[in-house]
Amino acid sequence: MKLYLKYAAINLKSQMQYKFTFITGIFSRIVLSFTSVLAVLFIFTRFNEVEGFTLSQTLLCFSVVSMAFSLTEVFARGFDIMPRMLGNGEFDRALVRPRGIIFQVLASHMEFARLSIFVSAIAVLCYAIPNSGVSWTWDKIVTLMLMIVCGAAVFFGLFIIYAAFSFFTVEGLEFMNILTHGGKEFGRYPFSIYGRGILRFVTYVIPLALVQYYPLLYLLDRERGALYMLAPLFSLLFLLPSYAFFRAGLRKYKSTGS
Repeated sequence: MKLYLKYAAINLKSQMQYKFTFITGIFSRIVLSFTSVLAVLFIFTRFNEVEGFTLSQTLLCFSVVSMAFSLTEVFARGFDIMPRMLGNGEFDRALVRPRGIIFQVLASHMEFARLSIFVSAIAVLCYAIPNSGVSWTWDKIVTLMLMIVCGAAVFFGLFIIYAAFSFFTVEGLEFMNILTHGGKEFGRYPFSIYGRGILRFVTYVIPLALVQYYPLLYLLDRERGALYMLAPLFSLLFLLPSYAFFRAGLRKYKSTGS
């Protein structure tokens, strides 16, 4: 952990070399993230509810998914640039170092400007919490924390899968953006509004519904079972096949000779 924090400090220092660019980048991302909020608000100017969910309840989903995704973008950005690492020989250097490859990829690149999305999501959450109709008790506070942390873990698993595909294709596969950035965009609304087929997919294949839809039902007292409260924890199982696929790709890896 001490070494990881040292890498984080180095990444932050390098990005702060151009302070104006760093600050304007944060500001532009905050503005851009609020345009997404405006899109949700526009929908609710025409409809009072969407699939039985109010504006504040939808914004609760929006903020949770946005925070989870932004944390992944900040600290797992190294997996997103894996094709570049493979192409320029940087990955070969990582293989001969004594530290684990996952650690090195994580520490290689952190994009702290992405925390701006996290900050804007907190602002949305602060509005949604008192207006969503949730009776906040200790168990629901724990559930909300699990939604954010485990949501970040699911997106982290998707980033690992994206990186693993690079071992076979060298270049990244753009269709993965449907699951990463697309997962964030679709997660602006409760997943049930997209139909049963999509809900099953994001429950059993890419378990985003386990960190968004099912615990939301628990927060709103529509479901009271402990399984709904602890649903985010089950999503952590997604990391196992993600890591296994990464290891399979690593075994097949052949240097590009760069």
